[in-house]
Amino acid sequence: MPDFKQIQLRGRIFLRFTVQTVTGLHIGGSDTGIEIGGVDKTVIRDPLTNRPYIPGSSLKGKMRSLLEKYEGKIQNQRIGQGFIHSCQDVGDYQTCPVCQVFGVPGERNFSLPTRLVVRDVHMDEAEAERIRKTARTDLPYTEVKTEVSIDRVTSAANPRQMERVPAGTHFGPAELVYTIYSGGGCDPQADVDRLATLVTALQLVEDDYLGGLGSRGSGRVRFTGFEVKLRPQTGYLAEPAVLGAYPTLGDLSAGLAQIQDSVRAKLAL
Repeated sequence: MPDFKQIQLRGRIFLRFTVQTVTGLHIGGSDTGIEIGGVDKTVIRDPLTNRPYIPGSSLKGKMRSLLEKYEGKIQNQRIGQGFIHSCQDVGDYQTCPVCQVFGVPGERNFSLPTRLVVRDVHMDEAEAERIRKTARTDLPYTEVKTEVSIDRVTSAANPRQMERVPAGTHFGPAELVYTIYSGGGCDPQADVDRLATLVTALQLVEDDYLGGLGSRGSGRVRFTGFEVKLRPQTGYLAEPAVLGAYPTLGDLSAGLAQIQDSVRAKLAL
């Protein structure tokens, strides 16, 4: 007979915050911008508003990539031109914080639902208006950064133009949705414990960079203005309970144990 799983949603934690660019941010878009802006590398934009945004895939991918290196995981799964870590057997999977939080391919017979959802992060109306009124940008909402490579033999200069979101721009609210399950091999207590993995991944991104050109100064970001809410399975349609507000990522980390205790109490774990 098929090995059916019976998995129950116990609750969802909503982590909302603001992403602030500390240095110029470049998350690559299509080449259509070359025609209008004359730059070599354009940023991704919302086609309806023409505003730059941060794709959830970019933030989630960076969080996972840095966490894999932090945990020393083997890069054993080809994705496009590169590799990521993906547990190959149930024994490793049960104790792997990366695969438990970020997921493994669905064809694995031991796979469980991915715990983490990362939303796209858009620029809100107030921030867009601030940039329009106060910033002198080269293109709508963005700057053009010129880089020059020098031929080591001929000393010929080869200039390139990169589009970036200027430093000091705010995107938000960003939203991470973290789901807690029970049954079918899911351990809700372990899911609550792995909230620490999520906070660690955010700290790793703050200390590294987001998007491209990071080794040349771009992509440093800061996460601020955190609000944590919980929607339990019992009374799911009611307004989510506020578990706390934290000005910085450091404050969130310091309050993590209290958040976890509150989640366990409200979910009766």
